[in-house]
Amino acid sequence: MKPYGNQLNLKKKVSYQNKKKFEKISIINIKLIHQIFDAINISLLVLIFTLFFFSFDSQRKWSNTYKTLSRTRAINNNLIDYVSKIEEFYISELESLNTYKKTKPEDLIHLDKIIERKDSLFKKNFRSLIEGFSESKYQMGY
Repeated sequence: MKPYGNQLNLKKKVSYQNKKKFEKISIINIKLIHQIFDAINISLLVLIFTLFFFSFDSQRKWSNTYKTLSRTRAINNNLIDYVSKIEEFYISELESLNTYKKTKPEDLIHLDKIIERKDSLFKKNFRSLIEGFSESKYQMGY
């Protein structure tokens, strides 16, 4: 001990081997701490990229769901329009029932059925050819 003013300076004598041993321990501790931080950083990066890809996947699914919902909404809007037109038609029909007179069998007029002539395709074409000659549609010569 050497006195320096009112204070005493105590110097601890450390052997050279103890000093080297302490440096080895501190270097090993520093390397271990660096490995721990590296492992934490790598695991955080892996976690970030995994969540990043999950978010892209969920965004894609949400986009598909939204597209389907938009189509469904458009179809529903069209159905609402169709239903309102049908309701309007039926309401007008119900209102018109009151304006029409209910018929009785005596009010009906019976007509005889007209007999339809059925001609073959050959007869029709032959008849139109003869009519064409008679009306000078088909002329011979100049």
